Amino acid sequence: MTGPTTGPTTGLPPASRIGDLRRQSLRPALTPAPPGAVSLAMGEPDFPTPPPVIEAAAAALRAGHTHYADQKGLPELRAALASRLPAHRARNWTADDILITHGATAALAAVVLAMIGPGDRVVIPEPAYSLYADLVVLAGGSVDFVPLARDLHWDLDALAAALPGAAMMIFSNPANPTGIVHREQELKALGDLLDGSGVLVVSDEAYHRLVYPGHVLTSALEVESLRDRTVYVQTFSKTYAMTGWRVGYLTGPREVVDAAAHVHRTHNGSLNTAVQHAALAALELPGSLVDAMAERYRQRRELVVAHLSGVPGLHLVPPEGAFYGFLRYDADRPSEVVARELAERKVMVRAGAEYGPSGEGHVRISFAASEDDLRTGLTRIVRHLGGGRC
Repeated sequence: MTGPTTGPTTGLPPASRIGDLRRQSLRPALTPAPPGAVSLAMGEPDFPTPPPVIEAAAAALRAGHTHYADQKGLPELRAALASRLPAHRARNWTADDILITHGATAALAAVVLAMIGPGDRVVIPEPAYSLYADLVVLAGGSVDFVPLARDLHWDLDALAAALPGAAMMIFSNPANPTGIVHREQELKALGDLLDGSGVLVVSDEAYHRLVYPGHVLTSALEVESLRDRTVYVQTFSKTYAMTGWRVGYLTGPREVVDAAAHVHRTHNGSLNTAVQHAALAALELPGSLVDAMAERYRQRRELVVAHLSGVPGLHLVPPEGAFYGFLRYDADRPSEVVARELAERKVMVRAGAEYGPSGEGHVRISFAASEDDLRTGLTRIVRHLGGGRC
């Protein structure tokens, strides 16, 4: 059995926690690739926002929707989202169960800041999106990083050791940075581990429409043993290529939604009103439009797997969802150094250590990039890292 490792922030006073957070942050700024370089670093669709969404925003502005919206979000948008949630035999979802947020990042911030305080311990299977641990530190809690199994799925024995006494567990599914889709049986096993506990589950399902053949996404809200303890976090960013629009939302136990709404209105205020009308238009887009984008990602995923398969010194668990590959390398250098070396060779990636202790020895590549950029970038990666311990 592998035990959890406690994050380096545990036991520090709040001021030191913030300083430690600033020192340890490996997340680079969102800047474009320099001339001659290609970026495989951005977790952002490279497709334009669909025209009907843009037109809906413009129409809303012309119609005078330029004032404050309801602080929980437009009632009609919340009602539309509630109607799309998985059926719950003991609960009829309504607009009051939804909180509209400034992207999924603000949804995550709202629930963590609402529910976590000093002395609270949060379990994060890692490698994981670095924002999760950052938010726990900002809230004054402590992080238990639990390494994944070799196949990048959960190590259930390690989770069983870590979860007792925890206040919360946070994960993404499909997963950033690993591209893993946690299976229905994994989620059911998690529910069994949590039976009788007070652990709140935060399931970030931002990439739910990006699942590749042979894999099936089961939402935590569809698992009976999880649904009543789950905060479901979602965004329009990935599905509809709306990253810059900053529209996210959450749902979950009503008391948690209400607490998160209080935090969100205090820190953020209501979301841009016209943008919420655009989000309503996004929900009415034909499924074929989203499917076409997903098909392009599937083709790029195949390109990545084919290009890296069998290369000495490089190891990739084929992505099951999202648009990331978490590439392990044999070169005996820290991932931050490797990312810098690759940048000098005109390909931008993310250092694996950004995503937790187990991310060391990896780089994250994004295939939300054109096929030409992918081929160029992958060729440069193979040229630099292929061949073993260099």
